[in-house]
Amino acid sequence: MKTYEEINARIEAKKALVLTAEEVIGYVERKGLEQAAKEVDVVTTATFGAMCSSGCFLNFGHSKPRIRMSEAWLNDVRVYTGIAAVDVYLGATELRHNDPANMYYPGEFRYGGGHVIEDLVAGRKVQLFALSYGTDEYPRREVRTWFEMKDLNQAIMVNPRNCYQNYNIAANCSEKPIYTYLGMLKPKMKNLVYSSAGQLSPLLNDPLYETIGIGTRVWLAGAQGHVYAEGTQHAPSVNRTSLGVPTEGAGTLALTADMKQMKAKFVRGASFKGYGTSLALGIGVPIPILSPEILRRTTVRDCDISAPVVDYSSDYPNKTGKILGTLTYEQLKQGEVQLGGKTVEVGSLSSYAQALEVAQLLKEEIQRGEFLVTRPIAPLPAEGTVKPLVIKGKKQ
Repeated sequence: MKTYEEINARIEAKKALVLTAEEVIGYVERKGLEQAAKEVDVVTTATFGAMCSSGCFLNFGHSKPRIRMSEAWLNDVRVYTGIAAVDVYLGATELRHNDPANMYYPGEFRYGGGHVIEDLVAGRKVQLFALSYGTDEYPRREVRTWFEMKDLNQAIMVNPRNCYQNYNIAANCSEKPIYTYLGMLKPKMKNLVYSSAGQLSPLLNDPLYETIGIGTRVWLAGAQGHVYAEGTQHAPSVNRTSLGVPTEGAGTLALTADMKQMKAKFVRGASFKGYGTSLALGIGVPIPILSPEILRRTTVRDCDISAPVVDYSSDYPNKTGKILGTLTYEQLKQGEVQLGGKTVEVGSLSSYAQALEVAQLLKEEIQRGEFLVTRPIAPLPAEGTVKPLVIKGKKQ
């Protein structure tokens, strides 16, 4: 057994053996589990994909005269102002003012909150327009100005739900194309779309939350952040394999980090035709190898991870619970699969190549002694399900 303190001492001495979740598979095969557990200190995991439940708090400082913003827009994208005078929250899926949305279906959703976040991290200028009802101490009623990230006092990314632990594979069994947050799905199940880094994904390498918990330090788009809570819709009570890997969506993480430290390459606004806007993020999580069993779980392969195929034209919107079958990530990454007696093309919404780059960058930071592992201050819940929204009257 190793301790966090022993591993961090090796990191600070630049003597730690750090491997990506892809590299560790072959290393354990060559060395054997027990010997590898003695040698390997950290395994880096990562993912890169759209994470709709993301956003940021921004603080502008006070103008002369002062204003208490009651309504505000950034590049015409509305922000939430129901907090202190010059603090706002910008959500990744918020649309630009007067965007036609799906009025003329399918809408294009060319620009939204995720794009504003990308612009800020990339160092571009953004326009602020704010209104106020005016008070004695905040007399100004309107402000319009341009600003950059460097002008802000704080820009803190605060994401309620990232890093889903496994997810659906989307299909469309209807007679017409449909447009979803997993992209366009062709009719008559002519294509499937999935979104996961599979064997690189953080919570699939620590499926029982043995090292990832509240307080865990993470690499969030290049900045050092941390897990501040279980993510929304965290639902660990699902069917799992003998390795502990969930066979459907399960755990999630709530993450935060300083946007001023982020790398533009790993913060990208996204538009989904017929659905809306989002934000694609690169996230890396280190797993300290405290025991052989923890190491064994990081050797999970794409062939060990399966996900359900769900019809997004009917079963998903109506919450029937039905699935069309299951497929492994090894099968999905072949580009086409056999399902329902026919060959179906497969596409990925997430980027395995960029996830691998994130895992490598995190590995290098740890090797340079710049990124330490942290003991969680509390574990993620190991049990729980997602409650439905029950539509009922006031007297019920």
